[in-house]
Amino acid sequence: MKEWMKIGVLKRGLLVGLETTWTLGKIIFPITILVTILGYTPILGYIATLLSPLLGVIGLPGEAAIPLVMGNLLNLFAGIGAILTLDLTVKEVFILATMLSFSHNLLIESAVAKKVGIKISVVLAVRIGLAIFSAFMINLLWQGGEQQAQYGFFPSPEAEVVPVGWGGIIWSGVESALMGIAQLALIVIPLMIVIQIMKERQWLKVLSKWMSPFTKLIGIQANTSTTLASGLVIGLAYGAGVMIQAVKEDGVKKKDLYLVFIFLVACHAVVEDTVVFIPLGIPVWPLLLIRIVTAIILTMSVAYIWRYLEMKQNQGRKETRYEH
Repeated sequence: MKEWMKIGVLKRGLLVGLETTWTLGKIIFPITILVTILGYTPILGYIATLLSPLLGVIGLPGEAAIPLVMGNLLNLFAGIGAILTLDLTVKEVFILATMLSFSHNLLIESAVAKKVGIKISVVLAVRIGLAIFSAFMINLLWQGGEQQAQYGFFPSPEAEVVPVGWGGIIWSGVESALMGIAQLALIVIPLMIVIQIMKERQWLKVLSKWMSPFTKLIGIQANTSTTLASGLVIGLAYGAGVMIQAVKEDGVKKKDLYLVFIFLVACHAVVEDTVVFIPLGIPVWPLLLIRIVTAIILTMSVAYIWRYLEMKQNQGRKETRYEH
């Protein structure tokens, strides 16, 4: 009997994982192809040129627009790769790293957010706003970091094979998209199986209890703990699978969903997204601290404002009721 139950749990977890992969894959596939095509057109260069006059305000040279555009429209690694081609100071690299930590892979992660139920405008406003504000504050407050950045222990890039013609470019995009979906499946399916086991063995209740002091601190319900933990560890795009299931099965309210997403926008995949910046020769502990503190303060502030507005709204309804 127990063996059959184990098989049943694995099967249910596998089905949820496949369903989630399919849901997210339908978003990732077309956007990856589109962005790949854009990478072989002058469009990204035009965007970088338009941005360059604005960068002086936040302490960056005009050429820093290239890693910002690459990181935001493609992914974090594309942004880092572009940084490696530039001669920048430690302060300039740190500003870029902080901006890209808050704002990267915008097209895919915003589309995924919409699938979860979050407005794209909210995601873009928070991520881009945090990136610009953090850059402005670092440039204003940090007086050091003027020495040349020393990039270390990145593997030497292999010669890139340029696709021939539009057919080759589109095929390159298809390959990248399929690789991205395969990576998604390798992460999401085992994760969903583990979560299914945790649910059926009541381990999620224990996790929620452990995390409840923290979730209470930032103003969200304890039933968001799985979503929060997943996003912190594996990021927005992959963690979205857990969010979708949480909305379906755990009864996560819209308010808590927004608050969790706001927290994770500022602070997701904290280990991976911090470690990748080490070879850029910048202090990564301050980078990690900035992300965590910003996420906590921002989420607490939004939760407080949300509660205040709800109280005002309820008070207005009561007054209207009394008048009638």
